[in-house]
Amino acid sequence: MIDITINKADSGLIESFTISGHALFAKKGNDIVCAGVSAVSIGTINAVIALTGITPIIKQGKDGGFLSCTLPKEMAEESRQKIQLLLEGMVVSFETIEKDYGKYVAITYN
Repeated sequence: MIDITINKADSGLIESFTISGHALFAKKGNDIVCAGVSAVSIGTINAVIALTGITPIIKQGKDGGFLSCTLPKEMAEESRQKIQLLLEGMVVSFETIEKDYGKYVAITYN
């Protein structure tokens, strides 16, 4: 199962997210659930960097079963707002995947 953890500050803003595990929906290379989660997460990180110039702290596992993304504490408010919109869009996409493939994906909010 893929476990997605969305970490929010007391203000409700997303500070980081972590993805771990494997969907095991299909064999490696054919797993549409894994591909969907990967595309959404990496696409969001790439959009944050390209559209705001802010580079999050990113950690990845060697086998592709782990991704962690943490936003820097200090940034301009305009950048923070743009990033939050991108991250909220990411969460909507994850929730859609979870709705359709809940046996393979679980989201937790901290």
